[in-house]
Amino acid sequence: MSKHPGVSEYVNTAHNIGRIGTVIAIAFMLGIPLVLCAIYDIMPSFNQVVVGAMGLLTMYVPTALSEVISFTPMLGSSCYICFITGNVQNLKIPCVLNALDLTGASQGTDLGDAVSCIGVAVSSMVTMIVVALGVVLLTPLQPILTHPMVKTATAYMLPALFGSLVVGTIMGKKSGDYMIQNKPLAMVPPLIAIILFNYLIHPIKGKEGFALLACIPLTLLSAYIFFKKGWIKVTPIKKD
Repeated sequence: MSKHPGVSEYVNTAHNIGRIGTVIAIAFMLGIPLVLCAIYDIMPSFNQVVVGAMGLLTMYVPTALSEVISFTPMLGSSCYICFITGNVQNLKIPCVLNALDLTGASQGTDLGDAVSCIGVAVSSMVTMIVVALGVVLLTPLQPILTHPMVKTATAYMLPALFGSLVVGTIMGKKSGDYMIQNKPLAMVPPLIAIILFNYLIHPIKGKEGFALLACIPLTLLSAYIFFKKGWIKVTPIKKD
């Protein structure tokens, strides 16, 4: 671990504040609906809550678990604000990776933790500003936003974003203080397994969270086997 002066103290403080912030966020998320239901006397029964939430929980709980397992080592103490504000995959992770790359900080170090937290915090503030501007300008910009050309363009925004993330992940060889050769080989067995399961056994639509949970250990096992066979090579980056 990096022993940059003052950073270790910062990381401990960030974790403490993050835990407190998470409890406060959960209290608001659950408290506001409960207060409104109590005021207007529309409190649902436990069975109604279970029936209404079961479908969403089946889809989102596995996804949330897989995100926590796979993203927390990368995010460090910034995971708290990430999971509170959302948009982890399509916004926070790219910001973190870009911040680490620009500063030369490594994942899993105290300095990398601080850099990640700064990137996530700036991203969150920019998002809030953009959302606020969108709310204010929604009516004036409605003719432009509803134009067919704009609708067509916005339909390709997420595919383009995720496509660039995939390409960057596959083509990039740098991982912290190491260079990894043939890194894409680790994703081949999980990809084949998902394709075969989807088309030969059962479609995974709506169950992507379960598929992601299954792919995490399979990817780790594939990377370990290919590394042992010498197909994937890991070499330290020489620092001046």
